[in-house]
Amino acid sequence: MTNRRTTLQWVLAASLSALAHRVRSASAPAVTGARGYGTDPDVERAYEPRELWPLTLSVSERQTAKALADVIIPADDRSPSASAVGVVDFIDEWVSAPYPQQLADRDVVLYGLAWMNAESGRRFDRDFADLNDREQQAICDDIGSERSAARVFGEASRFFAVFRDLTAGGFYTTPEGRKDLQYIGNIPLTHFDGPPIDLLQALGLALPTKPS
Repeated sequence: MTNRRTTLQWVLAASLSALAHRVRSASAPAVTGARGYGTDPDVERAYEPRELWPLTLSVSERQTAKALADVIIPADDRSPSASAVGVVDFIDEWVSAPYPQQLADRDVVLYGLAWMNAESGRRFDRDFADLNDREQQAICDDIGSERSAARVFGEASRFFAVFRDLTAGGFYTTPEGRKDLQYIGNIPLTHFDGPPIDLLQALGLALPTKPS
C-alpha cells in the first residue's frame, strides 16, 4: 500500500469523524438481551472482556480481522501494527455492543469478514489470513476505494470503509497510536509559555519581530 502515514493522514479525519458519529449514536437506548445493560457504566472500573456482553467474533473471524487490520496499519520502525495494540479486541467489543450503531456495524463486519475469506478462496484457494502480503494487498486494493469499487464489489467496499474507520479509530486512540501521530495533548505541564511567537506571526496574530 501507499506509505501508511501519508494514506492514513488522508483518511484519519474522516475515519475518526465517522467513529465519533458512531459513538454519539451508541448512546441511544436499544432493545437487548444483554444482562446489566445500561448507559452509565462505572468509569473508574476496568471491565473484563465478556463482562458487559458476550463477544461476537469467532477464532476464525478474529484471524481474518487481525490480518486485515495489519494490512491497513502494519508495523514499521516507528510503531507496532494495529493488531499488536489490541485493535481486534476493540473491534470485537464494538460489534458486540447492544447499541443501534454497533448492531448495524456488526452485520457489516460479519458479512465482510466472511466475504474476505470467500474472495480469498476464490482467487487463491486459501483464507485471507493465510495469503502473502501481495495477495492480501490485491484484494484490499480492489475494495479500498468505496466510490470506485462500489459498482463492482458493492457491500464489500462498504465493509472495508467501516473496518478501516474502526481500525484507525482504535489504533490512534492508543498510546502507541498517539505517539505515531506525534500527538502531544493530554500531557500535564508544570507551566505554559503560550504559542511560539513565530507561529503567531505566521497566523497574523502577532507583529513581526523587529531586527535588533
